[in-house]
Amino acid sequence: MYDFLNQIQSSFSVKIKEKDDCIYILCPSNLSPKICDILFSKFDYIFSGIILDRDDMGWKLYYIFFKAHKVVLVEVSSSRPIPIFHSISPYIHGADWHEREIEDLFGIRFQGHPKLGNFVLHDDVWPEGVAPMMHKDFPDPSFDYWQDLPPQRLLDAKGAFVMSVGPVFSGEAESVHFQIETIGEEIVRCYPRLFYKYRAVEKKAELMEIDRVIFLCERINGKSAFSSALCLCQAVEDICGITPPPRAQVLRVFFCELERIRHHIGVIEGICSSTGLWIASNAMGILEERVLRLCCTLTGHRYLFGMAIAGGVSKDISSETLKEASEELERVFLEFKEIEDLLVSTSSFLDRIEEVGVLNRSQVRDYAMVGPVARGCEIINDMRVVRPYLLYSHINFGIPTEREGDGYARLRVFCAEIEQSLRIIKEIIQDIPGGPVAITPEYRAGSGVGAVEAPGGANIQWVRIDEGGRVLRYRIIPPSFMNWHGFHNAVEGFAFQDFPIILATFGLSVAENDR
Repeated sequence: MYDFLNQIQSSFSVKIKEKDDCIYILCPSNLSPKICDILFSKFDYIFSGIILDRDDMGWKLYYIFFKAHKVVLVEVSSSRPIPIFHSISPYIHGADWHEREIEDLFGIRFQGHPKLGNFVLHDDVWPEGVAPMMHKDFPDPSFDYWQDLPPQRLLDAKGAFVMSVGPVFSGEAESVHFQIETIGEEIVRCYPRLFYKYRAVEKKAELMEIDRVIFLCERINGKSAFSSALCLCQAVEDICGITPPPRAQVLRVFFCELERIRHHIGVIEGICSSTGLWIASNAMGILEERVLRLCCTLTGHRYLFGMAIAGGVSKDISSETLKEASEELERVFLEFKEIEDLLVSTSSFLDRIEEVGVLNRSQVRDYAMVGPVARGCEIINDMRVVRPYLLYSHINFGIPTEREGDGYARLRVFCAEIEQSLRIIKEIIQDIPGGPVAITPEYRAGSGVGAVEAPGGANIQWVRIDEGGRVLRYRIIPPSFMNWHGFHNAVEGFAFQDFPIILATFGLSVAENDR
């Protein structure tokens, strides 16, 4: 496991320290690209994001990698008022958006990055260089309006034209703009533009009490509210050195898998709708509604708001009620299975998603994509396996994967994970331990990292708090932020009419980006 440490120490002048399951590699900025490249390319560590923090000692940049139950953080420090770090994007393309986000919000440059600026803060609304996260006393930098952006056209060929899709859509779709460049019907280039409703959650969290930040966190994206809040709770529990009671761990796993079932049914509903199968779409919508009502019956909220707290869960649920809930989920699954069987035997449906929206393993890995999208290319980066938490290391379950990387592969992964989640629920409620469902944390100053397999993929959060439990710095890396970055690979080369179907098979969230 430590071969990479021996190689890095023998090749570079670095310091290495360990804290629990985290390994910190402290190095100067000019060495960070090479060290990150060795971890990623030679030792197959999963790149999961970048954290920027500032305290009284100066700036710290952490590059996060996961593998084999270990977390590796490559740490770079600078005491300069406005530091310049070396970009790792030429070596790990998945870092591109992370570096662009940090530059836009903090004003910190990344030497060697090919394109910085005009990313989160749209230049027609925000002056370049305003850097709202740089200043502790900067007013709330969120905004709720947008203006048209001039197209950044790259395609120059006879018959080529630019098609603008969004940012305003009908129904419940949120604001995202796609600039699609085509020749005839084939999409040559797709450029997604997000952050129209940037809410500055990380900025709002500064100096808030942990309980209020959890409240804020679970409202980033209601469809993954519990897993997102759980991720923050993990980070806080890491700082406080506490482990939730056994009964709380069972309930947490139950809610994680309940949320996954509801989320995946909703994604499949969207896939059916995108292909014009309205009866199947409506049938899936009814099943999703039944799961939402079950959530409300159990917890008082359809999206499980308020259940995750630091130290456990906020409400106990009797063993008998959990078993009754499991029986209802079994009935929902039997009806779901009937619809799934009809879908996969309908040739007109398969024609729309099979061999369409294809990703390959190299693209998924280079863009650090996560969740069912990655598992549709046979890449397993499920945090329940990579960094097991709660009871997952003791639960007997396999990770569903497919290898084709097309829309049909992603659909099969979503379907298989619904069945998998139901099996996990049935297993954990067989023998539920008694006792409390929460312990009260004693806050202490420090930082911690949480990693949860949300329905859409790995959700990574990092928080630093003071001894009173107030947040000093908060960083959120949701799964959709990773998957939006690589989405264009799936649509380029396919027909324009395939675009909404491919988009539906990704199960992306705009709200997770506009955080």
